[in-house]
Amino acid sequence: MKLNRPKEITFWIAVVLVLLGIMAHLGSIPGLAGYAFWMVVSGFVLLALGNLMRNL
Repeated sequence: MKLNRPKEITFWIAVVLVLLGIMAHLGSIPGLAGYAFWMVVSGFVLLALGNLMRNL
C-alpha cells in the first residue's frame, strides 16, 4: 500500500471538522451537538482518503 501526502486544504478541512465535532460534543456549539459524532468520523475519513488517494 502506497500512501500519499494529502493536500494542505484537505488536511485543514479534516482538522476543522474534527475540532467542530469535539466542540459540539462538549457543548460549545449546541446547534451541532446532534451531529458531533458524524463530524468527527467524517473528518477522520477525509484525512484517511487524503492519504490513500492521489490529488485529494
